[in-house]
Amino acid sequence: METAAPAAVIVAIDGPSGTGKSSTSKAVAAQLGLSYLDTGAQYRAITWWMVNNGIDLTDPSAVAAVAGKAEIISGTDPSAPTITVDGTDVAGPIRTSEVTSKVSAVSAVPEVRARITELQRSIAASAAVDGVGIVVEGRDIGTTVLPDADLKVFLTASPEARAARRSGELKGADVKATQEALIKRDAADSSRKTSPLAKAGDAVEVDTTDLTLQQVIECVVTLVEEKRTSE
Repeated sequence: METAAPAAVIVAIDGPSGTGKSSTSKAVAAQLGLSYLDTGAQYRAITWWMVNNGIDLTDPSAVAAVAGKAEIISGTDPSAPTITVDGTDVAGPIRTSEVTSKVSAVSAVPEVRARITELQRSIAASAAVDGVGIVVEGRDIGTTVLPDADLKVFLTASPEARAARRSGELKGADVKATQEALIKRDAADSSRKTSPLAKAGDAVEVDTTDLTLQQVIECVVTLVEEKRTSE
C-alpha cells in the first residue's frame, strides 16, 4: 500500500529584520520540498521601481497612483529565489541602502499593500493547488496576508543580536548605526495603520538570540512536520 504524500502546507514566518527570517525560511522550504516566497523583496522591488521612475515617495497619493504599474514576478525556488520588475532582474539593486531607507514609507501606503498582498495570496494559493506547499516570510503574513496559514512562526531576537547579524551581512557596516536603523524601521513598520508588523495570536514565537541558524531551522522544521502529521 502506497503512503499518501504529505498535504501541501502553508507556513507563515514573520518577524523584524535580523532575526534570521530569510535564511531560516529558505532552508526550511528546501529541506521539506516546499516553495518559498520573500515578501519583503516584493516591497523592495516596487520601491526600486518608484525610485527609478522619479516618483515622489514623500507624497502617498503619488505612490498610490502608480502602485499597480510595475510587473513584479517572484521565483519561488528556495535554492535560487528570483525577482524581476518589468522583466529586469532586480535581486541586487533592491538591496541598496537607498531602497532600504525608503521601503517602509512605500510599504505603508494602503494601495501598495493591497496590490502586493493580492500578489502574495495568489502565489500561495497556486502552491497549495499544486500540492507543493510554501513558506512565506515577511512582516504581516500570519496576521494579514495568510491568516489561515497552517503554521505561523514569529521570529524574534535582541536588538544587539539583530544588529550584529545585519552588519555582518552588510560586510562590516557599523553595528551601532545598523542597530539604530533597525529600531527606526521596527517603529515605522509596527506603527503603520495598514497591516503593521505584529505577531499573530496563534503564532509560535521563536527567540533566535542565543540559537545558531541550524538550531532555528531544526526548530521550525520540527514545527512543520508536527503540523503535517496532525492534519
